[in-house]
Amino acid sequence: MSGSTPDTKNPGGRPRTGVGTPVMLRLQPDQLAALDRWREAQEPLPTRPEAVRQLLADALARQT
Repeated sequence: MSGSTPDTKNPGGRPRTGVGTPVMLRLQPDQLAALDRWREAQEPLPTRPEAVRQLLADALARQT
């Protein structure tokens, strides 16, 4: 077969975004609304996962 494509591998899927253990959580509508209000007050606007990480880090820092 002439004109075949070279043997390249398509990794497919999303690239890794970091190292760590994924934690899935479900938020109730009022909790999600509160999270989004907090995010909107931040500059620059964090993603929801980053907002959860920031809030968790702040809460844990206050405990020590």
